[in-house]
Amino acid sequence: MAQWEGKTRGGVTGYKFFVFIIRKIGVPFAYFFLKIVAVYFLFSSSKAYKAIFYYFNRIHGYGKIKSFFSTYRNFCLLGKVLVDKIAILSGVTERYTYNFDGEDQLRKLAEANTGGILVNAHVGNWEIAGQLLERLNTRINILMYDAEHKNIKHYLSNVLEQKNVGFIIIRDDISHLEKIRDALQNKEIIAMNGDRYMPGNRTITCKFLGYEAEFPVSPFYMAGKYNVPVVYVFAIKETSSHYHFFASAPRKLENFNNFKTREIILKNTVNEYVAELEKIVLKYPMQWFNYYNFWKQTS
Repeated sequence: MAQWEGKTRGGVTGYKFFVFIIRKIGVPFAYFFLKIVAVYFLFSSSKAYKAIFYYFNRIHGYGKIKSFFSTYRNFCLLGKVLVDKIAILSGVTERYTYNFDGEDQLRKLAEANTGGILVNAHVGNWEIAGQLLERLNTRINILMYDAEHKNIKHYLSNVLEQKNVGFIIIRDDISHLEKIRDALQNKEIIAMNGDRYMPGNRTITCKFLGYEAEFPVSPFYMAGKYNVPVVYVFAIKETSSHYHFFASAPRKLENFNNFKTREIILKNTVNEYVAELEKIVLKYPMQWFNYYNFWKQTS
């Protein structure tokens, strides 16, 4: 598997441009503009194109023509998801509606005041999954890689109006581990991804959509280490202005401190998460946004 590099394309100018369009002209115009941008990326971003074409062609079994147009649709959807993210982060929230599956479980988690880890994925709008939890009246910390664009995250923090949501940036000096520890000890919630990892991270190989892929252990290891519940969450874009939020029941990794059972517990928990992720991807195949060779098969 070609490892993800921890980088996100784009720049502060692009983010400022879309914030301006969203606030002054509106989200629909931003969506229209993105159709042109998607054509550009279709022919200029060979790595992303190959990865998603492979996803549709090999993993889902689409023909070549259908895979090509599905790749274009995927790029368009990614753009819309990013526009929605910027719109919501900058306070333009009135146009969006949501429905929740499992909100009662998350309310129990917040009311229990234990802290917890929400494990999501690059499917749908994974950052909105954290944003939507402002209604739970508990602080949410979104864990993000920052290998390339620290200034983008800083800019988004400046336009962020919801003060109960923050970012914890993953850094090479591993200082983020102290912030994670402090947040969990303060009974706060961490929202992080379970479908990406950096070189050197420990992984477990799982069968995903019929092929083997590697998934990081760290979200589940931290849940066990700090004895907090883990919840699998996904926020899927269903229409231009509507999102469907899914959350599993919180679960703790029991007997995690027992060395003999720890590895079994970790493997079972990662596979459980992968099974939930697979259900979502099969239902919403267009919203898979991992633009690198995710599966071990590369031919």
